[in-house]
Amino acid sequence: MAGSVSPRRLTERSGETRADRSSVGAQEGARRGRHALGAAGSDLRGKLFKLAGYLLVGYLIVRLIPGLESALRGLEQVRWQWLVVAFALEILSEMGFVASWRAIVDPDDMLSRDGRGERTATRLAWVQLGGGMLVPGGSLSSVGVGAVLLHRLGMPNKVIAERQFNLQFLNTGVDALALIVFGLGLAIGLLPGERNFLLTLVPALVAAIGITGALVIAAHGAHYAARIQPTHPKVAASIAALADGVEDTKRLLTHRAGLGSVLGAIAYLGFDVLVLWSAFLAIGTHPAPSFAVALMAYIIGALGGSLPLPAGAGSIGGMVGMLILYGVAHGPVVVAVVLYQAIGLLVPLVGGGIAYLFLRGKLGPIQAPAREAADQA
Repeated sequence: MAGSVSPRRLTERSGETRADRSSVGAQEGARRGRHALGAAGSDLRGKLFKLAGYLLVGYLIVRLIPGLESALRGLEQVRWQWLVVAFALEILSEMGFVASWRAIVDPDDMLSRDGRGERTATRLAWVQLGGGMLVPGGSLSSVGVGAVLLHRLGMPNKVIAERQFNLQFLNTGVDALALIVFGLGLAIGLLPGERNFLLTLVPALVAAIGITGALVIAAHGAHYAARIQPTHPKVAASIAALADGVEDTKRLLTHRAGLGSVLGAIAYLGFDVLVLWSAFLAIGTHPAPSFAVALMAYIIGALGGSLPLPAGAGSIGGMVGMLILYGVAHGPVVVAVVLYQAIGLLVPLVGGGIAYLFLRGKLGPIQAPAREAADQA
């Protein structure tokens, strides 16, 4: 009969539908399984990296324990005059960070609006510094604390990410340039200190390669990111963000408006290295390592601060190890680095805590100025 469907055909179609659904379900299950395995593998690699970091720091501590007790007795003879100098230098270093933070994260002074006061951006920068001391993870934890507070103030997440990235990239660029200048200066004997090419020329070359690679990405990154966007969107987004960060940093270096941020980044690094150097003078080390050696050990050793260890334990182990490689005696190195780390921990914590007391009642969302609101209306 026309238009009718036999029961057999209905059964066959029903069977085909169930088979199709079963196939789709199997494919979806396989996809979820692969995703779960990938996530588990990534999590496992992260945990193995953390474990390796803990083992490395533990190894350094065990190796240093035999002379640790006698070395720490040097803290009993610290020269208070140099201690005062070290604290003053640390404050100047943090003020350099604050200057860069204000110029990059809040260039339009939006945070001072709606009755918050002119010091709001300064206080928020100090809170970001102090928060980074409390949360393991080095500079990344500091960025996270600042991002949370900026989000509470109503700043868009995209703007927060871009500006915090630019700030970190500027500081990293200053570190790389310092490695090149001081590494070459040590290698050719222009600066006093270790002349071993592995400890001077190689870090300078690595830094130079890194800067060159960043400039190449900045020149061609946008075009390449657009090409791979359909197939690899995450990789494309990372390349585009890096290219934008390099371009923004280049603008900061070449425009008068960005001079404050660049000088702030230089002060942030330079005065902090002077704190480490003055720590050797405070404990009466003779001869004290040169500023160039202290800077090289500081920058390379501070890479350990990225390990998720509390109170900067990773950077302590890294700096101690590098200073020993540069020929400084074990005992003074441990005492000086511990003293430096204590100062570098205390100043941001106290400054950030005080800043937060003034700031906590003003964490409302940012409102647009009246003129801008009228224009938008």
